[in-house]
Order: sequence, then structure tokens, then C-alpha cells
Amino acid sequence: FYKVGPTPSRWWGMLLTSKDGGKTWGNRRKLGKNDKIGHLIGPVKNKPIQLSNGTILCPSSTEHKGWRVHFEATRDFGKTWKVIGPINDGKEFGAIQPSILTYADGRMQVMCRSQQRVVTQSESKDGGKIWSKMIASELPNPNAGTDAVTLKDGRQLIVYNHTTRRLKFPSGRNMLNVAISNDGNNWKPVLTLERAKGEYSYPAVIQSKDGKVHVTYTYLRQSVKHAVLNPNQLK
Repeated sequence: FYKVGPTPSRWWGMLLTSKDGGKTWGNRRKLGKNDKIGHLIGPVKNKPIQLSNGTILCPSSTEHKGWRVHFEATRDFGKTWKVIGPINDGKEFGAIQPSILTYADGRMQVMCRSQQRVVTQSESKDGGKIWSKMIASELPNPNAGTDAVTLKDGRQLIVYNHTTRRLKFPSGRNMLNVAISNDGNNWKPVLTLERAKGEYSYPAVIQSKDGKVHVTYTYLRQSVKHAVLNPNQLK
């Protein structure tokens, strides 16, 4: 998935697929349009997940009528799409760039960047069809991107800036952190990846087959840094 367009409020989504593990790629195609949101855009910043029924669920958001979170779902690898949401009105919480977390009982949760100085969250108990009212989590947010992943041991992990704006150092994006939760509501900061003057932002996180956690993020807006973590040491 990738985007084409002059700004986030005016871009549209594109899709390329590979059948050989990324060695070669097929023809690109536009995702299309939807009556509720306009251009389909696919996942915004953070990764999609594949549900047990084969559906690919993309966490997405728009910025042209307030910051609002929605989902784009496909069961045929991008040929047809269904839009779920938006799940917030963009007023009480202006939120974008959601990350999807999953639970053993089938529940799903999203964690989102917001304009209200907190990471926001919402839950679904029916496979992502209906989402609860968006609320504030206990984690701060300086209007900066986050990403999260469900670990193989069932814990939830989020990478985020544990600061808000307009504070003395560290503030804004001066500090990048990792927090762990067993239930998605009570979070424990367990690691500081960066703490210095400058900007450390827009993290992406996955867990590889060997169990290691891989985090990439912008380093001083000049390069990309890659950190590899052992989740057994995050307690």
C-alpha cells in the first residue's frame, strides 16, 4: 500500500502485490472511492492485520473533515472494499493513524494519535464491525505518531512519545518510549529508546518469527533508526 497526492487531506490509496516474496511486483492499481470518505486510502501509517476469515483490515484515517479514524476491509486482496466508520466525530477527539491490537477472546482495540495530548483508544467485540466510543487512554501524546503490536505471549506493546507539548525538556518528540500492557488499559513504561534534544518520531513496530521486536523510527528527521528488542526483558 502507498499514497499518491499533494497532502494527507487530498491523497488517495494505491496497491501493489507480489507473488514471489517481494522480488517482483505486479501492476499498480488505485483502491477506488467510497461515498462516506471519498478516496479509499488503505492503511494510514500503521500496518493492517489479517483476520481468521481472511479479511484484511486496514486501520485508516482522514484529515479533511476533522481528524477521524475509520477502517477499510477487503476479503479479496484489494479488489473490493468495505468502509467501517468513521468511529469518532473529529471534535471531542481529533484522532488519526490507528494501530490494531488483538486479544485471545476475539476482542480488538485501536490506539490512536490525537490532538488532545493523549493516546486515544476504542474497542470492538465483533471482529471490527462495530467500535466503542473513543476515549482517552492513560498514555500522553504530543500530537505524534504511535504504533503498537500484540506480542506472541499475549501482551500488548506500544511505541510512543511519553511527553506532551509545551513542557520543559523533555517535551514533544524529544523522548521515544516503549510501554507494555496485559489488558490494553493499564500501561507500564518499560524502556526509553531516545531522550535528547531533537526529534524521534513516527515509530513502526513488528514482532518477527524468532520472537524479537523490531522498531524503526525517524532519527532527528535526517535518517531512520532500527532497534531490536528482546520482549522477555520488557517487564
